Amino acid sequence: MYATQALPHLVPLAEELDKNKVTPGVLGFIVFAALAVGVWLLMKSMNRHMGKVDFEEAPEAPGTPQTSGASGSAKRK
Repeated sequence: MYATQALPHLVPLAEELDKNKVTPGVLGFIVFAALAVGVWLLMKSMNRHMGKVDFEEAPEAPGTPQTSGASGSAKRK
């Protein structure tokens, strides 16, 4: 059986579909699922990398000049 012979049998099935209704279908689901898996993997990787970050700030050695960019010798209270 050729594809051209099977095509007329499928035409009545296509007429049953609502022509005003648009759905994403299987391809839309696959794309959405791939994006969701990608975001999940990125979040997992970010959490692993953030766990390696050391947030403790090293104390300043006494007598070192401040390089904060503020000019003048006035100190804040």
